[in-house]
Amino acid sequence: MKINIASKELIHFIGIGGIGMSGLAQIMKNTGFLIQGSDLSKNKNIERLTKLGIKVYFGHNKKNIKKATMIVYSSAIKKNNKEFKAAKNKNLPMFKRGEMLANIVGLKKNIIVTGSHGKTTTTSLVANILVEAGLEPTVINGGVINSLKNTAQLGKGEWAVIEADESDGSFLKLPITYSIVTNIDKEHLDYYGSLKNLKKSFKKFIEKTPSFGKSLICIDNINLKTLLKTCKTKNFLTYGFDKKSNYQITHLVKKNDHSVFDLKINFKGEKTYKITNIKLNLIGDHNISNATASIAVALNLGVQISKIKKALKKFLGIQRRFTKVFSLGNKEFYDDYAHHPTEIRAVIKSAKDVYKKRKIICVFQPHRYSRVKTLKNEFASSFKLCDTVVLCPVYSAGEKKKYNFKQDKFSQLISKKSKIQVINIQNQKELKNYFIKNLCTNEIIICMGAGSISNWIWEISNQIK
Repeated sequence: MKINIASKELIHFIGIGGIGMSGLAQIMKNTGFLIQGSDLSKNKNIERLTKLGIKVYFGHNKKNIKKATMIVYSSAIKKNNKEFKAAKNKNLPMFKRGEMLANIVGLKKNIIVTGSHGKTTTTSLVANILVEAGLEPTVINGGVINSLKNTAQLGKGEWAVIEADESDGSFLKLPITYSIVTNIDKEHLDYYGSLKNLKKSFKKFIEKTPSFGKSLICIDNINLKTLLKTCKTKNFLTYGFDKKSNYQITHLVKKNDHSVFDLKINFKGEKTYKITNIKLNLIGDHNISNATASIAVALNLGVQISKIKKALKKFLGIQRRFTKVFSLGNKEFYDDYAHHPTEIRAVIKSAKDVYKKRKIICVFQPHRYSRVKTLKNEFASSFKLCDTVVLCPVYSAGEKKKYNFKQDKFSQLISKKSKIQVINIQNQKELKNYFIKNLCTNEIIICMGAGSISNWIWEISNQIK
C-alpha cells in the first residue's frame, strides 16, 4: 500500500514508547515529518524521543489526537483503545507500524533481518559493519546499539538495515534487497494459530528475495533447513555450524568476554577459502551464528574483510543482551531480554561455557500468560544448566489472564523438569531481600525477561551496591 504523506501532516503514534515504534518515530522526525505520540508510562525510549523534541502524551485520550491528521499504531494496540476509536470516528488515515515502515524505507536498498530469535543482535552487527565501511546506513533496530546509543539512526547512504517484526505478519510488507533469517521457533502462535502457518509466512518472506539480492539462512535451525527444501526460488545462501553451510563456522574458541572463530566459505563449483581469526566481543554459539550472518551479508555487498574484522572487534553489544549491571564482591549481575525457552537455554549455555565452575542463578520473569500457557513445558525444561531459579510473577504486557495460572504450580513444574531449586518471589522488594540474604560468593546472577525485570535489577543495583 502506497502512503502519501505531506510535510504538514501531524502524525500521531499510538504506543510510541515501544522499541519498534520509537525507532520509526525518530527516523520520520529526522526525515522532516511532524511527529507526536502517546503511551501509558515513561521509559528510556520516550526519553530519547522527547530529547528530539517529539511531544509525548502519557495515557491514551481522544484529546491527544485533536490536531492529528494521520495515525500510526503498534500491534499491541487494541481496537477499544480510546485514541484508536476516536481516529476511526474521525476517518483519519490509520496505518500499522509495518505499513508505515515499508513506505519510509521504500526508496532505500534494504537489508531486512528477521527470525524468532537473534534479530536485534544481528541487525546491530550488520549496522556496525556498514558504519565501519563508511556506507552511512539508515538503521531501525529492536534494541539500543551501544555504539550508536540509540535504536535508530538516519543515514545519508543508500542502504537501510531493518529489524523486521514477524509477530503480526508485517515483515512481509517490507521491500527486500538482502535478507537474513536467523531461525523459526514456536513464537507468536497467538497470531499465527500454528507453527505450520508461521513457517508458511517465512517461506513467503524468503521467496520475496529479488534476483539482484540474496537471502541468508541459518541451516542449524531444523525448521529453516526443512523449509528451504520446499522453496520455489533458490536465491539464498546458508550459514551456520552445519558442514553443508555456504558460510561454515569452524575452530571456535570461547573466552570469558569474547569469542574467536574461523569461517569456511564454500560455493558449489568454486574454490573453498577461509577467513581466519575473527574476534567478536560476545559469547555464545547463537551470537557467533548472528555474527556469521552479518559477515555473509557484508561480503555480498563487497565490504573488505579487514573492515568486517575491525567492526566485529570493536562491537560494543546491545543493551539487555547479557548486559552486566553491577558486581557485588565476586558476584556478577546481568540483565538479559530472554523471554522464550530457546533464548533462555542459549543464554544459560553461553554463561556455563565460559563460567564453568561458578554457580548460575536465573531470575526469570515470564512474559505474557498466553506464551506461558503455550510453552509451559518448554519453559520448565529450559533451566537444566543453571543452579537456582528465582521465579517472578508473570508480566502480563496488558494481556488479561485467560487461564488458571498459579505461580507455585509453575515453579513446581520447573523444579521437576529442570531438576533444580526454584524460589518464588512476588515483587522487587522480595528480590532485593533474596539477593541480600541468600547470595554467598562467586555467583553469576542473570535476570531474564521482556517486562519490568530490567528496571528491577537496575534499581536494586543502586540500592545494594
